[in-house]
Amino acid sequence: MTEHYDALETRDPAQREADLFARLPDVLRKTMAAPAYAEHLRGVDPASITSRVALARLPVLRKSELPALHKASPPFGGFVAKHRGSFSRLFTSPGPIFEPETTKADPWRGARALFAAGFRPGDVVLNTFSYHLTPGGFIFDTSARALGCAVIPAGPGNTEAQFELIEAYRPVGYSGTPDFLKILLDAAASAGRDVSSIKRALVSGAAFPKSLQDHITSRGIDAYQAFGTADLGLIAFETPARDGMTVNEDLIMEIVRPGTGDPVAEGDVGEIVVTSLDPDHPWIRLALGDLTAALPGRSACGRSNMRIKGWMGRADQTTKVKGMFVRPEQVAEIGKRHPELGQLRLVVTREGEADVMTLRCECASPSEALQTELASTLRALTKLSGGVELVAAGALPNDGKVIADERG
Repeated sequence: MTEHYDALETRDPAQREADLFARLPDVLRKTMAAPAYAEHLRGVDPASITSRVALARLPVLRKSELPALHKASPPFGGFVAKHRGSFSRLFTSPGPIFEPETTKADPWRGARALFAAGFRPGDVVLNTFSYHLTPGGFIFDTSARALGCAVIPAGPGNTEAQFELIEAYRPVGYSGTPDFLKILLDAAASAGRDVSSIKRALVSGAAFPKSLQDHITSRGIDAYQAFGTADLGLIAFETPARDGMTVNEDLIMEIVRPGTGDPVAEGDVGEIVVTSLDPDHPWIRLALGDLTAALPGRSACGRSNMRIKGWMGRADQTTKVKGMFVRPEQVAEIGKRHPELGQLRLVVTREGEADVMTLRCECASPSEALQTELASTLRALTKLSGGVELVAAGALPNDGKVIADERG
């Protein structure tokens, strides 16, 4: 059995990097034909963006901003140059955020993830992601068909009808949330229905803790996880090595400090930022609001792309203190004004019935004067008073948290 989808997955990382950044300037030129991107990237020379260092100088576009942008200029906020009628399908996700599906084969780049999970041409796949308005069902449907599989467009729910389909078509594969897979298996066992044909699964859209993994495995199913979004499709996926998630081809992933666009050191937890090279619907430094960390080295499965730990929480740690919103961007600005500091964390607690903020800062040379300066900067940026605690370098946990709400 072939172990890899194609030769792109095992090429030298330097070759992949050179290819991605050789293609990026042309994608940027096409991107900037969209009016909102033209404004967002005003003054950028696409020909000069040929490295990660150059890319990191471009502003991020936060996914959390898209609902307001789409509402102000429907349907795509001015970030898509092509006419909406040129796409194959048009979706909406909660927000609302509007997403188009391009007409090319495997528009959501999911065939690789299915292949890594053991799916092969000729397999029958039960797809239980929703087909209603949102792209989830179609992401996995088009990906499976691009791989050469036949798809049962089941959607979620209605287990009785699903049992009939499974017993008739004998699907070998499942795609959907891990939770619904367990519901399906447990309901089949209770009803005495035969779902034993399902031997492998690609799951996404919900947590897949060890206890649930063990339960699925005990039922004879080899399940793999994928990480994706309705905007970008499949971003990263597990492989048979089970050593983190491999980033998909044709994407540039950066991991940045929350509230900034500044890449973190390898291994540090930060926010996922993705640039896609789809000329019909590109994204340039889309900040997803999800946390992860890069893993060192190459996967034992032979795939050579960047690997990540998987989903590690949310980067959007905005919280309300004394009725005022405090945002990660404000904490990041403190760091910019005081470059002598290392990692920062704003801790919010309660004393009696009052909110209390304490800014904890890693600092090699602490002083009372610096403490006073920082308290003043904190007050100027947040309009709130707070304490300042200077700690040794490396004293703060590497978990991507910029604001820690410990009020319980």
